[in-house]
Amino acid sequence: MADADPGLNWAARRRQQARAIQRRSAAHAAAGTTDMAPGPFVNRAGTYTDPVRFAAEQRHLFGGDVPLVAGLSNDMPNPGDRLLFEETGVPIVILRGKDGVARAFLNMCTHRGAKLATDCTSSARLTCPFHAWTFDLAGALVGLPGARGFAGHAKADLGLVPVACTEWHGIIFVQPRAGATPVMIEDHLGSFLPELAQLELGKAEPVKAGEMRAASNWKFALDTYGEGYHFATLHASTIGQTHFNDMCVYDKFGPHHRVGFPDKTALALASLPESEWPEVDYGGVHYLFPNTILFIGSIEPGKGFTQIFRLFPGKTPGEMVTKFAVYAPTGVQSDQHRAECEFAFDATARVVSTEDYVIAANGWTNMAAADPMTPIIFGANEIALANVHRAIADRIGMALD
Repeated sequence: MADADPGLNWAARRRQQARAIQRRSAAHAAAGTTDMAPGPFVNRAGTYTDPVRFAAEQRHLFGGDVPLVAGLSNDMPNPGDRLLFEETGVPIVILRGKDGVARAFLNMCTHRGAKLATDCTSSARLTCPFHAWTFDLAGALVGLPGARGFAGHAKADLGLVPVACTEWHGIIFVQPRAGATPVMIEDHLGSFLPELAQLELGKAEPVKAGEMRAASNWKFALDTYGEGYHFATLHASTIGQTHFNDMCVYDKFGPHHRVGFPDKTALALASLPESEWPEVDYGGVHYLFPNTILFIGSIEPGKGFTQIFRLFPGKTPGEMVTKFAVYAPTGVQSDQHRAECEFAFDATARVVSTEDYVIAANGWTNMAAADPMTPIIFGANEIALANVHRAIADRIGMALD
């Protein structure tokens, strides 16, 4: 399993980053300001509703050109463990080999196309439920009943069809298309690389997972993760109680970003020398292009959780699904810690599904009925949203009108 370079002190880097974000948060809290773009950005309803643009997104973002997060290393830590990745419409199975390497294949028997794995039960072999062809964890055909019927076809040529798969610093990426040219993850991440590496996701232990659906375009739902302008209104009884409305600390890393939303304790720091500031855990919302949100949060100092949201389009522009999971960053410390992580999952799922995604579905209904050129205005304070849409448009080769 690939993991962070042991020669680097990621904990020290996280502390430095946390203090830098804390410093910027205190300055914003004292001044009542926020990180902003140079000016507002005008999008169009057709960015969400246009079927041609939607098809281009499916092809270029979810069709194998771009690495997508399939899970974390500890979702399948041991030889024989497996993950299923089917959210893009291409059934893929990821297997942990005896050598510890994660490999991905089409979840399809090379005999007559039957699906091999229907769950994530660990095993040393995959056996087809149709005719009992059997494959090992490296995808090789090792069991061929009635071999005489396949004379002239060597078993070595009948192995599973591989799919590009990379495990990097605790994250498992796949490119969901057979024959896709593997992308160098370092090139994909660019300047975002150290920001993700310092999270040390190879240590994260899975606690709970599920999914959330909405009758909305996937990008309209994605927009809800990138700004705190709605906290006081939409989340008045939850995060709006603890965090400033319309205030963020934003950092762009190519098509990726990190955004922090200052909580109301930041205001008190402005009147104190930094030597008297409490040390806080590193955190924030990390956007990994094109569809993944990693939220690093704390239950209390020294005891945190990691939440991962992976948003996928459905079969039409107005359907989407979010695969949501929560992890204990360095492993579950106690039964209480597990319960707290589970509570964080349940509370977040409730807020997102009953507030953010309800707004997304209602907004989608309006978008779908509107003229495609209807302006959708992002304020300068919604800096992350404009940059996400620009990055997506650039990747699919379709300019924003």
